[in-house]
Amino acid sequence: MRAARLTAWRQPLDLTKVADPAPGPGGVVLRVLACGVCRSDWHAWTGADPDVVLPMIPGHEFCGEVVAVGPGVTRWREGDRVIAPFILACGRCADCAAGHQTICGDQAVPGFTLDGAFAELIAVPYADTNLTPLPETMPPEIAAALGCRVTTAWQALTGRARLQPGEWLAVFGGGGVGLSALLLGRAMGARVVVVDVVEDKLTHAARLGADAVVNAAQGDAAQAVREATGGGADVAVEALGIEETTVAAMRSLRKLGRMVQIGMPAGDHAAMTLPMDVLYSGQLTLQGTRGMPSWRYPSLLSLIAGGQLDLSPLVDRTIPLSQASDELAAFDRPAPPGVAVITDFLN
Repeated sequence: MRAARLTAWRQPLDLTKVADPAPGPGGVVLRVLACGVCRSDWHAWTGADPDVVLPMIPGHEFCGEVVAVGPGVTRWREGDRVIAPFILACGRCADCAAGHQTICGDQAVPGFTLDGAFAELIAVPYADTNLTPLPETMPPEIAAALGCRVTTAWQALTGRARLQPGEWLAVFGGGGVGLSALLLGRAMGARVVVVDVVEDKLTHAARLGADAVVNAAQGDAAQAVREATGGGADVAVEALGIEETTVAAMRSLRKLGRMVQIGMPAGDHAAMTLPMDVLYSGQLTLQGTRGMPSWRYPSLLSLIAGGQLDLSPLVDRTIPLSQASDELAAFDRPAPPGVAVITDFLN
């Protein structure tokens, strides 16, 4: 099969032919229909993620068609079209039994702990536990975004912050996760303010229904959010993983506000200095989130099927596999609005 492999940090991916994968016990092989290019892939590409051992095929937000089924699989057969979360939980441990698959101690993460979906085919373990049918009306490029950005934002807003209708949501970072949080927040009845430093992203967010936008390059972003929301956001999500925006998100909250750290702190930002006086005096709630357990897919898909959520504006461009390296390098600087999804794996 054709694949794009990471063989050296910060270097163009190696477009090459590798052996087709085979399904292990409990696993399946998918023909990849679409795979997003995500900032988390960029973390792997830069060498900031300690789980990645070279060579590695990146790609963790994907959907595909089952082409081979391993022993022990009962829910899937060849020809089924499925969505996969990026955290593949074992389904057997105590954490999985309690519904906390995202902290499974035996989890597999495509593109990080095993080869991912920047390839024509991908082997997916724990298939019965993790895979969800791809709705017939959902384009593959939209479904691919569900596997990381949309699901992570959904878990942050519903499983962590428990965002309520009428509340103010402040989104720090207008990339894929940030735009997902904007679209989901609006569908849930919240008012949303988006913060970024790229004017094109803010214009894009406003077109998608943001009630207010803030350019953090032009002044105190936290103060601007407090002014726009009449005293501070009820909920803030940080979607970049850097200290500056994490601090601003905390300072943007009203008293008793809730903040969710979605962005992955890595490299120089793995350790941060945070204003704990703001946490204490404001009696804030600060939580982290990573991924979404697979059992939460039905609630998200119901929101989409009910016509309350249109994710089509999320995907800005579809690309061939040969352009994946360019998309990864673009994260070195403020990236263009919208999400890039690989849909052509032969070019």
